[in-house]
Amino acid sequence: MIETLKKHIAEVEKFTADNKEAVEAFRIKYLGKKGLLNEFFAEFKNVPNELKKEFGQTINQLKSAATEKVNALKAELENTSEEAGVYGDLTRPGEALELGARHPISIVKNQIIEIFSRIGFNVSEGPEIEDDWHNFTALNLPEYHPARDMQDTFFIQTDPDILLRTHTSSVQVRYMENNQPPIRTISPGRVYRNEAISARSHCFFHQVEGLYIDEDVSFADLKQTLQFFTQELFGKSKIRLRPSYFPFTEPSAEVDVYWGLETETDYKMTKGTGWLEIMGCGMVDPNVLDNCGIDSKKYSGFAFGMGIDRIALLLHQISDIRLLSENDVRFLEQFKSAL
Repeated sequence: MIETLKKHIAEVEKFTADNKEAVEAFRIKYLGKKGLLNEFFAEFKNVPNELKKEFGQTINQLKSAATEKVNALKAELENTSEEAGVYGDLTRPGEALELGARHPISIVKNQIIEIFSRIGFNVSEGPEIEDDWHNFTALNLPEYHPARDMQDTFFIQTDPDILLRTHTSSVQVRYMENNQPPIRTISPGRVYRNEAISARSHCFFHQVEGLYIDEDVSFADLKQTLQFFTQELFGKSKIRLRPSYFPFTEPSAEVDVYWGLETETDYKMTKGTGWLEIMGCGMVDPNVLDNCGIDSKKYSGFAFGMGIDRIALLLHQISDIRLLSENDVRFLEQFKSAL
């Protein structure tokens, strides 16, 4: 009989279960009212006196082993159930990672860079906190020049010579100071102007400006370059150049592209004319070349500049420029299918 008890103890220690029903059946088998332990206790009176002590100790050992096994299995199953309740089925495949989207400003900037890279323009960058020389003076805008009022500037209060750049032309100045012609570069970046924030304007926005300097560069070269650009970006090749004024170019012009009048949106954007202004341009003033250490008698060049934000509004039919800087996920997710 004692050997039988020891065999049951070994079975109890080996027993495992992966569900509560199996554990309950095990408990009833050993610890229930009609379980094996009660049967063994009933047999106690028939055990010879000299074996009763050992028999009793073995029965208690079996009872302890069965009780501990039941408690351990129940705790294990409860922990597994709780973990599955929190995390779901731990064996199922994980959820796909949520993919982000490029910002519309980045999308348009990359398109512009790609178009100009095809005709030999590289990319140059410079600091957003600039000094007066690179932002104004070198660009034919000396101190107290009335044209400075065209750009409401954020100056750094502790140093009146330091400011937040108002255009990326300052990058072109730095590039000309460190490179000799031929020069063919575009300068994308963020600029700052002290303007009221509305649906059409902001105190910071993005520009990309281009510069080409070499021998015998003409206004015809400028027009042909811009016509290629508008055809590639907008799919429209009809442009016009209207006389304008910029201190750092002479002659200067505003560039319009013929957008058309096919939809009501076209009428609103072009104010019923079909023409849409997209950038300013002109031949680089000789004073600017001389200020940057380039011989204006030998070299000539053209420059142009456009607002990336405005082009993004046009291409993606965005009604409010403020949406570009509010980081609303619902707005940004619309551009997942864009480049």
